[in-house]
Amino acid sequence: MHNKWSIYPSSLDTTSQWNVFLSFRGVDTRKTFVSHLNAEMKHAGIKVFLDDDALRRGYKIKSGLFEAIEESKILIIVFSKNYAFSKWCLDELVKILERQNTQEPWRQLVFPIFYNVDPRDVEKQEGSFKIAFEVNNRRYPKETVDIWRAALSEAGTLGGWDLQNSWDGYFFLTISSCYTS
Repeated sequence: MHNKWSIYPSSLDTTSQWNVFLSFRGVDTRKTFVSHLNAEMKHAGIKVFLDDDALRRGYKIKSGLFEAIEESKILIIVFSKNYAFSKWCLDELVKILERQNTQEPWRQLVFPIFYNVDPRDVEKQEGSFKIAFEVNNRRYPKETVDIWRAALSEAGTLGGWDLQNSWDGYFFLTISSCYTS
């Protein structure tokens, strides 16, 4: 069977517990875009870490998430309208970028998906990201917020998929054509 995700065959280590880690804001995308993306990858034989399926009950959540980030070969960040309202998402983002910046680039690939948000809003914390940081500035220490801001600024400049105002189905057709040899 042809694996359309095989554009990066050396990245998909069959000995690792996870091939792909998905960072996303559940309220925005869990039951829509992320569930379709997860199903598509699983159908292709890719081992996907999805927090509600993969976190072991009774274990510390943050260490489980960070362990999965470290073990995964591909790290996909799904930026959405409410992403920056989540401390969990922002902490995952910081960890993902730390991994990318301290590892050889080929060891872990990072792909952002801008789901109904402008990449410039992520980079410059505008739109819903600006509103989220008005809230975050009141809730969390300044040094933590500054780290999150820097991570978003960096992530907003990464090459990825800009899906604002597009159909989910169009993305899956596009990504399918990318992985077809």
